Amino acid sequence: MHRSKLSRSILLALGLVSAGGAIAADAGTAGTSSSGNAAAPTQLDAMLVTGTRASNRTQFETLAPVDVFTKQDIQSVDSTDLKDVLAQLVPSFVVQRLPMADGQVFVRPATLRGLSPDQTLVLVNGRRFHRSALLGNRGAQAADLAQIPTSAIKRIEVLRDGASAQYGSDAIAGVINIILEDSPGTEITAGYSQYAQGDGGSRDFSARTGWALGDYGSLALFAESSNSDATSRTRQRPDAIAFQAAHPELDVPNPVQRWGQPELESRRVGFNLKANASDTLELYAFGLYSHSDGVSDFNWRNPDTTTGAYRTTSIFPGWNLRSLYPVGFSPQYGNTQNDLQLVAGLRGEITPKLRWDLSASYGRNAIDYSLDNSINASLGPDSPTSFDLGRLTQTEKNANADFNYEWDVAALSKPVNVGFGAEFRQETYQVRAGDPASYAVGRGAAAGLEANSNGAPGFSASQAGQWSQRSKAAYVDMEVPLGERWSIGAAGRYEDFSSFGSTVDGKLSARFAITPDVALRGTLSTGFRAPTPAQLNTTSTTQGLDTRTLQIFTSGRLSPSDPLAQLLGAKPLTPEESRTASLGLTWRTELGLSGSVDVYRITLSDRFSQSASFAIPAGTPNPLGYTSVNYFTNDFDTTTTGVDVVGNYLRDLGAGRMTLTLAYNYNQTRVDNGSTSVATNETQRVLFEDRLPEHKGSFTGSWDIGAWSLMARVRYYGKWTDSTGNATGDIYQQFGAMTFLDLAVGYRINEHHSLRVGADNVFDRYPDEATFQASRGLIYSRNAPYDTDGANVYAQYRLTF
Repeated sequence: MHRSKLSRSILLALGLVSAGGAIAADAGTAGTSSSGNAAAPTQLDAMLVTGTRASNRTQFETLAPVDVFTKQDIQSVDSTDLKDVLAQLVPSFVVQRLPMADGQVFVRPATLRGLSPDQTLVLVNGRRFHRSALLGNRGAQAADLAQIPTSAIKRIEVLRDGASAQYGSDAIAGVINIILEDSPGTEITAGYSQYAQGDGGSRDFSARTGWALGDYGSLALFAESSNSDATSRTRQRPDAIAFQAAHPELDVPNPVQRWGQPELESRRVGFNLKANASDTLELYAFGLYSHSDGVSDFNWRNPDTTTGAYRTTSIFPGWNLRSLYPVGFSPQYGNTQNDLQLVAGLRGEITPKLRWDLSASYGRNAIDYSLDNSINASLGPDSPTSFDLGRLTQTEKNANADFNYEWDVAALSKPVNVGFGAEFRQETYQVRAGDPASYAVGRGAAAGLEANSNGAPGFSASQAGQWSQRSKAAYVDMEVPLGERWSIGAAGRYEDFSSFGSTVDGKLSARFAITPDVALRGTLSTGFRAPTPAQLNTTSTTQGLDTRTLQIFTSGRLSPSDPLAQLLGAKPLTPEESRTASLGLTWRTELGLSGSVDVYRITLSDRFSQSASFAIPAGTPNPLGYTSVNYFTNDFDTTTTGVDVVGNYLRDLGAGRMTLTLAYNYNQTRVDNGSTSVATNETQRVLFEDRLPEHKGSFTGSWDIGAWSLMARVRYYGKWTDSTGNATGDIYQQFGAMTFLDLAVGYRINEHHSLRVGADNVFDRYPDEATFQASRGLIYSRNAPYDTDGANVYAQYRLTF
């Protein structure tokens, strides 16, 4: 059997084989020192495909920091949610749980280097992964990593550096590239986990199978399912206790609302295909599809104080909401999500030194929202109690033409690698209106009965619509080896957007080998993030509970083009722009010790956020009953400084192999100017500067001996600050540092069967209580950068053949 000429050249181009022909190793492959003596294994010898278009760049040789996580690393974390996996593996990656936070309960925001979720670009097999339809924290619209099945992943490469000049919009904080599994064989996994408090049970199943199609390619299929029960870390609300005392004849639920993870069912499937049409032509395609259904609680409505719903009026004689909800009601918020990504392409070579790759992709994320156990009080007895709130849909189409040329220059010992190409992208955002009853203003509104479905108003006919944006781009990316010690790189990208014009970005990189095993590296780059059609055009309505008054408030977020928003000062949105500088030191030794230290500074201008909240001007129509309104704006500038430290140590210990890994990040963001630097928008300033820990780190030790494998991981999060999110008059609370210990034991029964048991947060530790939100029954802050549900115990069985 032989590998075709094309197959080998393509694998070389992607960094999946070494120049000698061996399949590129994952982290942990043995390296070789320049003296020719076999070096001890290090974590820096994996071939890379992210952040470089050279065909033989290793993790140690890259001009910018890249983390590589293998399938074994991914499987060491007990979660089918890729966000949780990365939060434990990547030092500067933080994901929040956000119970009872509308759509963010299901599409959780994740940040790299403390920047906005949509300032990190996500790739799958090197191709852009589409955004979620949800606009989350401060309007961020990012890719939802939870839609990608963890069981389908071969490895993950995380570029911790600005890369807009190489990849385009969003790559300000870095790039996460998920490489799908393509190897032959079958793996079936079944697992169960549950929190120590007896709730949150999760039943997980995954299957992957792959075939080598002779000499002609490979095909891998994936399937994954997860069923998670809800958790509750809640105390009875004080006003519910008072209500029960005032109405002893009623049986008030305890608690009246639940703070915790939602009830969630997920199904994910996919495929990854490579087929050689000839010695110089390869077809490739992959697809991922995900479907999920979830339900979450909303704030309880107190019959004695929620006058907007429980008011009696002569407009509806004889109707009283107490007859339907005598002990109040907590609306149930439903989320049904369908996600699809399809990519197909052809790649080949014109000459052995000139390769080409043509591809097209289609991505779509659709979220349907529903609300049960609610009411549109303004409709009185004609109101339903269940509502279809509408649908959000994000659709993206991409076409790419990429070329790579190895240019032989007489004065250089190695070829200059030249990458160049073009991209066309179209994004479309669509809002479908909900049931008319979900946004209707009934005749009871004249008497003070609240309009809209109570808890989450549906998308109205005036909010519905479809908006598109197109962009065209061209880039060039060069890497030049200047002798044995120096390597330099330069990249430039021109991109033109139909909504606001063009942008040009560049990147300079350099690496100097002090010795064959110690090197300095640094980069200077500019970057950008373009506003999306959703951010440019849509409006939304949300409801919340004021922690001071315990009254429900309704906030409106307006489009910047809305006449009322413009009256209040809104201006057209422009791209966020960045300047990044980084300097790092990387090393490896024959003793098995390797690592890197990288310092960085990211200056962002025209950052995207929500404006301060404004009262509705007197005399302005307010049919939706807004308490306040705001709008998206390019509001301020920030500077983020930090350092990443990564260290690995591999050595034989007794009859086994020990691996120690240290990952630490220090990250500080400061607002330089803009309206957030003054009291008019103090909440936004606090959130940008203090909402995430400045210090985050982990130390992992594993020992493989015979059939046994042992793992211990210590996770550390520094102090951080939270706010209540009130309509006005936010209250702040600082939370102290937290340390968690995770343990796991694995046993390989034979070559086909293995077991793994473990526990995250072994000592069942909880953070400081959120005293500033005790009035809502909340015990621990819902904005915590870690899980606040306590110890989680799990068991997992794996079958491979």
